[in-house]
Amino acid sequence: MELATLELVVLMLALCVLAVALMRRVHMPAILGYLAVGVIAGPASLGWLPDTDTIRLLGEIGIAFLLFSIGLEFSWAQLVALRRAVFGLGTAQVVLTSVVFGALFALMGLTWQGAVVAGGALALSSTAIATKQLAEQLEMQSRHGRLGLAVLLFQDLAVVPFLVAIPILAGDGTASIGTSLLIALAKGALAFALMIVIGRFALRPVFHVIARVNSPELFTMTVLLISLSAATLTYLSGLSFALGAFLAGMMLGETEYRHQIEVDIRPFRDVLMALFFVTIGFELDIHQLPAYWTEILVLLFFLTVVKTVIILALVRLGGYETAVALRTGLVLGQAGEFSFALIALAAHRNIFSESHSQAMLAAAVISMALAPLLIRWNGPIAKTLFGRTYLTNRRLRARQIGQASSELSEHVIVCGFGRIGQNIAQFLRQESIPYVALDLDPLLIKEAWDAGEQVFYGDVTHIEILEAAGLARARILVITFEDPRRALRVVRVVHNHRPDVPIVVRTRDDAFLEQLEDAGATSVVPETVEASMLLATTLLEKLGVPPDEVSRVVEKARSDHYHDLRGYFGSHAGSVGVGVGEMHTVVLPPGSHAVGKALGAMQLPTFGVRVISLRRGDIRGEQPDDTMVLREGDALVLEGAARGLVRSERRLLRGT
Repeated sequence: MELATLELVVLMLALCVLAVALMRRVHMPAILGYLAVGVIAGPASLGWLPDTDTIRLLGEIGIAFLLFSIGLEFSWAQLVALRRAVFGLGTAQVVLTSVVFGALFALMGLTWQGAVVAGGALALSSTAIATKQLAEQLEMQSRHGRLGLAVLLFQDLAVVPFLVAIPILAGDGTASIGTSLLIALAKGALAFALMIVIGRFALRPVFHVIARVNSPELFTMTVLLISLSAATLTYLSGLSFALGAFLAGMMLGETEYRHQIEVDIRPFRDVLMALFFVTIGFELDIHQLPAYWTEILVLLFFLTVVKTVIILALVRLGGYETAVALRTGLVLGQAGEFSFALIALAAHRNIFSESHSQAMLAAAVISMALAPLLIRWNGPIAKTLFGRTYLTNRRLRARQIGQASSELSEHVIVCGFGRIGQNIAQFLRQESIPYVALDLDPLLIKEAWDAGEQVFYGDVTHIEILEAAGLARARILVITFEDPRRALRVVRVVHNHRPDVPIVVRTRDDAFLEQLEDAGATSVVPETVEASMLLATTLLEKLGVPPDEVSRVVEKARSDHYHDLRGYFGSHAGSVGVGVGEMHTVVLPPGSHAVGKALGAMQLPTFGVRVISLRRGDIRGEQPDDTMVLREGDALVLEGAARGLVRSERRLLRGT
């Protein structure tokens, strides 16, 4: 029996929440959870979720919003910076992989139209899985990470012509396909140019007016109106619905409201995209899969092995050593989010049979499930297979850095040459203090090197690079990049090899302060805390507080490791915060376990929590004594980590 619309939506959301929670626990992508919901609860299995036109429409809008987000994030600057890898390696990968897969599908009995679409669909890789896993492994700035990102960027662009081509390839044959494609491409080019012009000259004034109204609801509705209107126009003109959304995203990405638009659109995109992948799961009939197991295994082999080998060969031809080429291939050796979109669209247009779509969907799902493991172990796999050549390039870079810094002594090693690293270098030059800087951005390094900066390409998490930069002779090492986990890794490497060298670390906040200090950092400078101290210094001076007193207060805060500044109240609406140094107020109601007992008897320090202050009526006392007997209505301000705060509150109120 078909469920009512409201019940259907509630059930689908509940299943998606459960599936995503399970995927997170096993560190797998949420997309696999959505697909599992569609497969298990869909019409082909349990039948809890019927395949209705309403759900299909919402799914199509979901993929449109995904394209909209990609268009919004489309960066001309990033495209220019990676242009060689994007248009060289990216084009070669998509074309060659599409041809190889297309030939395979032709041998499997598909028409040439079906082979073209299927080959293109499986040539794509998962942006969500690859970028997330690389970021967690601190490999986004590595050579294989940057190459993988460039290919993924081109793949996102390559989806657009496939979306244009599929309706043409599915035509009734009354018109020439070549003519139809030319007309469609002309329409797409016209739509592209029109969207860019409108975005640059018309939308900016419109959003200026909307921003002055200061209505978040109006802003969000305008974004939705523009994105869906553009998608509808391209659909009515005979092109893809998702293509219009992509162009609308590019159009709005040209405005200064891009980041706010991205924040506003994300909830709609995430929910509707989840529905889209649920509908993809509807297509997969697990009862039929045993009949196609041979095709599934062949496709899975091509996705994970042949695709990796193709990318390895292309990267190797680009001049990179075999190990880097293999790691790039392992990063991209899976199907992608848009693979499902193209397969589903082609299947609905009857470009290929149900058996072929079943085999493709199953192989794509399995490859995406394997992807996090292959990406996670890409380094050890490369070292195992190409151990002799793995370190060749790193040693070459170390030799170059060593030759350039061989005469340096008592110098500063600057890890990271972004805005902060460059500012530090400016001060060092003014004081005639020698330094050598290391970074992973080749364009930045070229600009700085041409300007006469002592900066080199090198991964500072590798001890060979640091030793080449003169770590044994260095006076001090400073870490300026933002990623605290990468900074922690560098601190451990440096401290293990030269524990006597001072290490100064810049961090965004104080969340990793203790970990960095325990690892060997001499000084940790949290930006948010230092900014508040600078602001307080200016304020106190304006209020007439003597400079000596201001200096004493600031230096005391630094010498105490910012102890009194690290606690803060979060804006979590009645829930305990999640930060390491958050504060939480507990008011003792009648019947509380702590009433009538001494504060020390509660043993709150065992939970890693300290009592900042106690308010009784209109009187507030800082750091109350352990002998103070607690009374009904007392308000205790606690500081600590989230789990300790929860346990302390439970101890005070219920004694557990």
